[in-house]
Amino acid sequence: MSSAEFVSSRGASQAAPSGTMNVRILRTGVDRQIQKEDRVAVEAPLEYMLHHPALGIEPVSFGTTMRTPGNDEYLAAGLLYGEGLVNHAADIEAIESSTRRPNVVNVRLNESAHMEMQLATRRFSAGSSCGVCGTTGLDAAIARAAATRIADTETVDLDLLLRLPDLMRAGQSKFADTGGIHASALFDFAGNLITIAEDVGRHNAIDKLVGENLLAGRLPFREHIILLSGRASFELVQKALRSGVAVLAAIGAPSSLAVNLALASNLTLIGFLRPKHFNVYSSPERLRPAHAWLNDSQASGSKRSRPE
Repeated sequence: MSSAEFVSSRGASQAAPSGTMNVRILRTGVDRQIQKEDRVAVEAPLEYMLHHPALGIEPVSFGTTMRTPGNDEYLAAGLLYGEGLVNHAADIEAIESSTRRPNVVNVRLNESAHMEMQLATRRFSAGSSCGVCGTTGLDAAIARAAATRIADTETVDLDLLLRLPDLMRAGQSKFADTGGIHASALFDFAGNLITIAEDVGRHNAIDKLVGENLLAGRLPFREHIILLSGRASFELVQKALRSGVAVLAAIGAPSSLAVNLALASNLTLIGFLRPKHFNVYSSPERLRPAHAWLNDSQASGSKRSRPE
């Protein structure tokens, strides 16, 4: 097949439901090339417009981020909650997609919502992999997160944690379609999947998860686990701390600042979660049986090793 023919065939790309898009690809191997249909995750901008009496008559842009369309109201609510602009569902009067401009969401805040003007008028442009990109108050964000203290809770079974990645994967409909999308899943200490959110941006996925539960009146979390499909960065630990969750587990690695925040806040942080092992970076006493497991780990040196 010629290049011209392949380029022409790409015009057949079309939007598909659930934040994915059908595209025409050339599957290429050593022996042959085959044209076929594939599906990719949609990535599109979303601008947040804030309406609040303190901002005046005209709405103020809180910024733009790249996301997978769908559940934009949850994304907006979770982002504003994570940034500290809202603290309760009652702070939000309404969240509506603009009828005049595509990829714009209007967030109407109640007058009772207290707003720091510098934060409210901050403008940023963030990619789908970015959490606090463009934030001018990074020091304030770190200080706020470090001051959080997760309350003591009941313990959670180690075996239960090992089962969570398979449970999350089974609920990832967009990942099954595209192989290129992140997820955040919420479980209780009994291992029940409460809800799951998917997005091309890993920060967006946890914002959608938190936003849904904020609007449903289920925050703060307590004896719950958030599982991330990727790594655990500072921004994701910050968002987890804001939600009040007791355990944050990640399929990937944590960063140094993520570990420091978890240690300071009594959050149980788990990385490299696999079907047979994982690393615990903070508050292992929340895991059952913690002492026997820690003794075995220290004897084998596996606690500090990177899983294969």
